[in-house]
Amino acid sequence: MCSNKSMLYKIASVLTIVGGLNWGMVGFFDMDLVQMLFSSVEMLPTIVYCLVGLSALYLAATTCLTCKD
Repeated sequence: MCSNKSMLYKIASVLTIVGGLNWGMVGFFDMDLVQMLFSSVEMLPTIVYCLVGLSALYLAATTCLTCKD
């Protein structure tokens, strides 16, 4: 299914899925896995959140640009 997708697309997909799962855990269990895993380095959770957000924007843009009606 994803064999013709670029490496950037695959990485963005994984990051977006991880971000969605993390938000689900925050909503259902009040547990922020990113914060728990990466809080030892001060800026790392912020960087992870930014990468997840950029990944979502990238996927939204590529999806909208490649839609064929």
